Amino acid sequence: MEWGAVIVAAGRGTRMGAADNKPYLKLAGRSVLAHTLEAFELCSSVSRVVLVVSSGEQKKAAEIIGQEGYRKVGMIIPGGAERQDSVYAGLSALETEGVLVHDAARPLVTAAQIQACCLAAEEHGASALAVPVKDTIKVSDGNGFILATPERKTLWSVQTPQAFWRLELMQAHRQAQEEGAAATDDAMLLERLGRKVAIVEGDYANIKITTPEDLPIAELLLARRHGEEIPL
Repeated sequence: MEWGAVIVAAGRGTRMGAADNKPYLKLAGRSVLAHTLEAFELCSSVSRVVLVVSSGEQKKAAEIIGQEGYRKVGMIIPGGAERQDSVYAGLSALETEGVLVHDAARPLVTAAQIQACCLAAEEHGASALAVPVKDTIKVSDGNGFILATPERKTLWSVQTPQAFWRLELMQAHRQAQEEGAAATDDAMLLERLGRKVAIVEGDYANIKITTPEDLPIAELLLARRHGEEIPL
């Protein structure tokens, strides 16, 4: 089965408070985007990548790809107003049977995790990387009071990549758009169609760069991964 990937790098990143958008911030001497794309470059299951960036940032992204020598990124396209619009644009630019959707702001993903998502989707039809929730979670009533406490062993914190049959995911996007349904990830769109999405257990190190505090944490995790000495 041929796999393509849509890497979404079109977010505004307002919580970072930085001059550059998150994919272009430096992480251990390289851009966040370079780290992210490297994992897909190394994954043998992925044959091509479409990178979706904010309008006006195609040249900046292309320079990073050229400097790193990545060969799988076939297109760099502008994203839409919302994440769903950006993902759909990326899906439309691919022709592969399977597709992985990944947030560029998760630079610590590994080729092995990507491969595991592909294999699970080939077996079950769709998959999503996730980790068990560590904390006790409370449901509020919207007025500042606890309403319920879900059983922790049933709760997972979802990550990316997520893997799907490309045409089925496009159908789910179109239906959500027609019905005005918003989703914070693509697995939700498949769930709306009644499709079961298999959980692939990931790693807590696969963090999303969202706030300034996340960058030094990611650097420490990278150093540990590479066996480097971490200063106290």
